[in-house]
Amino acid sequence: MRAIWKGSIAFGLVNVPVKVYTATEDHDIRFHQVHAKDGGRIKYDRVCTVCGKSVQYADIDKAYESPEGEKVMLTDEDFAKLPAAEKHEIPVLQFVPSDQIDPILFEKSYYLEPDSNTPKAYVLLAKTLEQIDQTALVHFTLRQKTRLAALRVREGVLVLQTLLWPDEVRSVEFESLEDAAEPRPQEIKMAETLVATMSDDFDPDLYKDEYQIELKRLLDEAIASGTGKVQSQPEAAPAEMDAEVVDLVAALQRSLEASGRRSASGSSSGNGAEKKPAKKAPAKKAAAKATKSTAKSADKPAKKTAKKTAARKGA
Repeated sequence: MRAIWKGSIAFGLVNVPVKVYTATEDHDIRFHQVHAKDGGRIKYDRVCTVCGKSVQYADIDKAYESPEGEKVMLTDEDFAKLPAAEKHEIPVLQFVPSDQIDPILFEKSYYLEPDSNTPKAYVLLAKTLEQIDQTALVHFTLRQKTRLAALRVREGVLVLQTLLWPDEVRSVEFESLEDAAEPRPQEIKMAETLVATMSDDFDPDLYKDEYQIELKRLLDEAIASGTGKVQSQPEAAPAEMDAEVVDLVAALQRSLEASGRRSASGSSSGNGAEKKPAKKAPAKKAAAKATKSTAKSADKPAKKTAKKTAARKGA
């Protein structure tokens, strides 16, 4: 176990250094949310509802909204100004009979370990609580939150159990019980007889979480047989990169269209077939033939004149 808190119990003028450990744990099997199609893990993002951008945890503050809709934001500096018990001290407020604490008030349990080379004061407090059969009420501050707590002994170890504040327990009134008839003495006697036949000392080892046991067996069988296994899939590139690629291709396409040229991929028709550019070769050949014929017709008189001149010189 790892200590989550260090400090001391203030028992009058006696100081008892202790370490605090979480006493309970949840054994429920945890599942991840995945995409049913490919088994990819589902990720969650903190998105601002105003600007639509992702927000880092360091940039998040706390806000309170009143029933009238007024919103107030508070920072860590604001919370630091609030009154709180000493963060590293567990002051004993009062000793009360243990049976006067309603179990509904109990919240979370912690083990306390002596944090000194001479745990005499720790043992003294534990033995005293066992002898007087009373519970010490204390203040315990954890994560900037001060709670009322009960300090008692379990198997020679000090146990601290945080308590709900009285106004955190709901009052209850069920109309269905208002006109309920009182049970007859014979019925109460028979019920007490039934209770007597079912009574025994409490042994927590007799009770098992059958649901978790069967769930674990189901998972082990599925792993062994390969049933329900999801093949590992490579994670897709971040969405931001995909958007950049799409934007770049679109920008290049618009640039080509602006210059009067088409992209190498060409455009697509409604049925998905590529449009082939119109053939321009025949027009080029026709223009070439016309140029050659013009050149020949212009060249014939020049050749005749050159021949006549040459004949005269020879004569």
